[in-house]
Amino acid sequence: MIVIIGGGICGLGIGWRLACAGCAVTIFERGAAGQAATWAAAGMLAPYAEVKPGEEQLSRLLIEGHRRWPDFVRDLEAAAGYSVDYRTEGALLVALDQDDAAQLKFKYDFQRSIGLELVWLSGYEARQREPHLARTVTAAVVSSHDHQVDNRKVAQALREAFCRAGGVLREHTDVQAILIEHECVCGVQLANETVAADAVVLAAGAWSRNILGLPSLLRPPVRPVKGQMLAVQMPPEAPLLNHVLLTPDAYLVPRTDGRLLIGATVEEMGFDTQLTAGGVFELLRGAWAALPGVYDLPIVEMWTGLRPGSRDGAPILGRTGVQGLIMATGHFRNGILLAPLTAQTISQLILTGTTDDIIAPFGLARFRDER
Repeated sequence: MIVIIGGGICGLGIGWRLACAGCAVTIFERGAAGQAATWAAAGMLAPYAEVKPGEEQLSRLLIEGHRRWPDFVRDLEAAAGYSVDYRTEGALLVALDQDDAAQLKFKYDFQRSIGLELVWLSGYEARQREPHLARTVTAAVVSSHDHQVDNRKVAQALREAFCRAGGVLREHTDVQAILIEHECVCGVQLANETVAADAVVLAAGAWSRNILGLPSLLRPPVRPVKGQMLAVQMPPEAPLLNHVLLTPDAYLVPRTDGRLLIGATVEEMGFDTQLTAGGVFELLRGAWAALPGVYDLPIVEMWTGLRPGSRDGAPILGRTGVQGLIMATGHFRNGILLAPLTAQTISQLILTGTTDDIIAPFGLARFRDER
């Protein structure tokens, strides 16, 4: 029996791959599966646009995660029986003044120096591609390899595929403790039940550190990082925007149904999930500065999510010092992007005992020297 704690996109993905391999798998989710950070995300798959100096190792992981999305989509859509709206128009990064342009050029030069295929545009050329951009857009970079997916549809599809493959999903079921004996995991403790397990995968996102039973040195350094977002409605037949748009103060993600997602704040507020006037105002101001037409669009939804941020901003993947206990948490802003890679590498680890080289640098052990 394999127990997965957490029914977000990573927990569901791992469970699906294991169930397809014939394993007995149960996922325990404290709420509704796929309704926490997974539901709150924007679905951007944009590792190329966001590569920064000093993050080369993480960038390699993100780019590899991106590479695995097409096959993941093909398999998932076949298993679930419907589309998850995987889109490949690319991403557009824009500058709104000369300072923005200088920063964008510095980042662009670095990205080109490591072999990424990006294209520099003038403001005029950017508006040729996206006519509704503001006249104040002075420069832009096109990243044609960056994509997007409807993360909510992915969550629903994974839930369906996991259950069809024989997995057991227990929602609204809080795991109170991980049970460990003689440095081996042996199960989990629920409110009124003990469940035996040969392996336990901790994929509980921002709540991963709060589950009891772990020795202090094995508690993952993961915290909640609040993000506020909203959606406005564009005419589906005449959308204001077709590319994912990254501005200095917001990002905008167009959906096939005409919704335009605007996000997202990054706030150290613990487990607070309240929307604030200031947060929504800053998002709208940042979006309007680059795409003035949002001013007249109706707001159709506003929400918050809690990203699982690790101490160094990178995920925590793989073995721990306890036999049978495996981490798949701390993805921060990259949970959607890394979901196929996480599902494949963690299921491989459980099935074969081997750790993929791509996740080897991202184990829990890297934090030991800091404690």
